[in-house]
Amino acid sequence: MEYFVIGERELVLGFMLVGVEGQAVNNRQEALVAFNRVTGQSSTVATPVSHERPKVLILTEDVADMLSDEVIKWQLTGATPLVVEIPGLQGHIAGRKLLTDAIREAVGIQV
Repeated sequence: MEYFVIGERELVLGFMLVGVEGQAVNNRQEALVAFNRVTGQSSTVATPVSHERPKVLILTEDVADMLSDEVIKWQLTGATPLVVEIPGLQGHIAGRKLLTDAIREAVGIQV
């Protein structure tokens, strides 16, 4: 498994149509359980989502906001999966940095 998505039901269903596993969540508790299961941090689940951990974890911006502390802590470990945030069904959240803006800052060129 290469990718896994956590977000709104309709978005997860869309990703599943193209073969990407995912889990729909409605609140912080559900999002935290899914995040811990995918990253292998759950003490109640011995194995992550499948036999191998995904390489990329896709979170909607809403879910990333719900789990901001956990996501930052995970990103600082440098472990896989790589966490990528995408806009949810309602679109980009105002005030959040777009992926292209982050690349432009990091690389110094416009994409």
